[in-house]
Amino acid sequence: MSLRDEVSQILNDFDNTSSDKLLEILTQIQPHLKSDITQNYLHGKIQVILGINDDTEKKKLCKNLKPYFDWYLQGTQLN
Repeated sequence: MSLRDEVSQILNDFDNTSSDKLLEILTQIQPHLKSDITQNYLHGKIQVILGINDDTEKKKLCKNLKPYFDWYLQGTQLN
């Protein structure tokens, strides 16, 4: 399955996707960001979330990063 397909699937069922899967895909999206500052920002956010043991809290924080999934999907539609 391509990254685009995985992102699309996540957006269709975000609430039922595990936080581990969300973080895995965010890590794959990170290199596609054009700005080093944005890449580093997302990397930092991912690292913070990985350090949390409570899955409910992880999911809540992942939800704040949902725009990165939207951005990736919109960007791939332009190509």
